[in-house]
Amino acid sequence: MKILFIGDVFGSPGRDMVHEYLPRLKEKYRPHAIIINGENAASGKGITEKIYKQFMELGSHVITMGNHTWDKKDIFEFIDDAKNLIRPANYPIGTPGKGLTFININGTEVAVMNLQGRTFLPAIDDPFTKADELIEEAKKRTNIIFLDFHAEATSEKQAMGWYVDGRVSAVVGTHTHTQTADNRILPNGTAYITDVGMTGPYDGILGVERDAVLKKFLTSLPVRFEPDTNGRNQLNAVLVTISDDNGKASNIDRIIINDDHPFFS
Repeated sequence: MKILFIGDVFGSPGRDMVHEYLPRLKEKYRPHAIIINGENAASGKGITEKIYKQFMELGSHVITMGNHTWDKKDIFEFIDDAKNLIRPANYPIGTPGKGLTFININGTEVAVMNLQGRTFLPAIDDPFTKADELIEEAKKRTNIIFLDFHAEATSEKQAMGWYVDGRVSAVVGTHTHTQTADNRILPNGTAYITDVGMTGPYDGILGVERDAVLKKFLTSLPVRFEPDTNGRNQLNAVLVTISDDNGKASNIDRIIINDDHPFFS
């Protein structure tokens, strides 16, 4: 089982990169399942039903979210009907949507989970306790369990990796928009990376226009952050290889596409 995960898609530049490169990535790597983090897909904050459907039409199997889940208000109109869209499962009870879904790939079920960290992010429910609950539920149906852990702190992401090592197939970090070089297989068979990186502006600062971010740092005045739509773009992803039999990962490769790392078919 090969799973392609594309990191935080940021605004129209990120969507353009997915449209351009996902067909080529599918041709080169032949992934069995495709997962996209879409929490920044609409103007850098949130997602719309139209964008969700576009990602699905391009061949994605699951869209994961994060702390910007609720930024586009129309999400409340479609999230409960979008069976392949998941938001962090550790939002409080009664929150719309779900944090775990199952997909069937050629007769093999894959569980996809979404959790959100609490360090430097809103203090929602405990992601570690919720991970235990979701793993128990998923194990009733499959050994292949994929977790998008949307968190700020490197330490919290590493802690989650070690906490679930051997109980899930992969833990991929999202949110910080910068790909880390620590992809590895943990001792008990869980693929891990602290952050997959983002898909969108390459010359902005975490996807945002540079001038606005610099003004914020130089003056401490409030500024409006907008996606950098005038510069070059990038795509960041990982490809995880997992045993169908026991759910253990054997490989996790980083994928970087930008002007400094061109894509070769």
